[in-house]
Amino acid sequence: MPLALLALAVSAFGIGTTEFVMMGLLPNVAGDLGTSVPTAGYLVSAYALGVVIGAPLLTALGSRIPRKRMLLLLMAVFTVGNLASALAPNFGLLIAGRLLAGLPHGAFFGVGAVVAARLVKEGRQARAVATMFLGLTVANIVGVPAATLLGQHLGWRATFLVVAAIGLVAMAALARLVPHMPRAEHGGVAHELRAMGNRQVVLGLVTAVFGFAGVFAVYSYLASMMTEVSGFAEGSVPLVLALFGAGMTLGALAAGPLTDRALRPTLYGALGALAVTLVVFTYAVHVKWAALVCVVILGAVGFMTTTPLQMLVMKKAQHAPTLASASNHSAFNLANAGGAWVGGVAIAAGWGWTSPALVGAVLAVIGLGIAVTAGLLDRGGSGSSRIVASSEDADDVPAELPDRVN
Repeated sequence: MPLALLALAVSAFGIGTTEFVMMGLLPNVAGDLGTSVPTAGYLVSAYALGVVIGAPLLTALGSRIPRKRMLLLLMAVFTVGNLASALAPNFGLLIAGRLLAGLPHGAFFGVGAVVAARLVKEGRQARAVATMFLGLTVANIVGVPAATLLGQHLGWRATFLVVAAIGLVAMAALARLVPHMPRAEHGGVAHELRAMGNRQVVLGLVTAVFGFAGVFAVYSYLASMMTEVSGFAEGSVPLVLALFGAGMTLGALAAGPLTDRALRPTLYGALGALAVTLVVFTYAVHVKWAALVCVVILGAVGFMTTTPLQMLVMKKAQHAPTLASASNHSAFNLANAGGAWVGGVAIAAGWGWTSPALVGAVLAVIGLGIAVTAGLLDRGGSGSSRIVASSEDADDVPAELPDRVN
């Protein structure tokens, strides 16, 4: 694999660390800034909102910028956002810093996925994209626990200073290792938006929203499930989260070659396995060792959905895949927020701590149903039709990625 993929993985490591570390630092931030923990929770929402807004907006604005330069600009915004978070004198400015740090998230992964796919030969593109995502999974094993521990001992500001430093290292690696890639010949906002009109792209994004929401319906309340149901001590929660991250890494490693070999079957299998795992989890969580095994499996099958979904929208928007790829991360963050909300509603309704797992299973089944429907439409020959724009628009544009997904 090209060394440029290492630069993308380092960048993903920094992004993954700052995305999830706030969950472990909420009590520290709330105590320091004189607010409640529930109010401090808006810092998590601010980052997710930044991702949802920034993914399509920054991708569209940067559609005429060469991709290497775009990656550097996005990582610069990420670094400034984390530095602003570290130096924020009050809660309001910290919210703004978190929003700023989240803005480049989706656009970076969108552009980065296209760059990763173009660095390798056909047939290895999904593995290249999965390699970039390994940085995100390793962040959940190493980065988040280490950054949380650092914040607890040296203060939460130190955590964001370190993440900002990781951003600088990532920028240096991108500048040194990623080759120059000119912008697409037919680039531009209008062209990227026309590519989003592909029905298969829309169905892929909707699949991500529902399917991945099943993961976060449980992950958002995993710590409480482990302490309230499984009987683990609070000090064991970081280990449980690290096991979830280990499962994510295993899922990413498996998803790359499987997606290269058979994209849609990999997606179907991952979503089906996710639904089954979530149902089993409602029973396994009552036994400590079984709960830990299920946590690893949940991380693996949950993250196995990301690579095939990413490749699907890129290939179906092959004439301008960057905006579709970035929008996929907006979809994943909508899934994060939606899954957490639905899981919380189930708990608040008195259905018990394990109810988010059953709710998540339903969401995964819905996602699977949408994915299968999309596959049947595609096999019937209608999958490449556009919702907007005429088919003639695509005739003049060279394909960046092969459209073979079955």
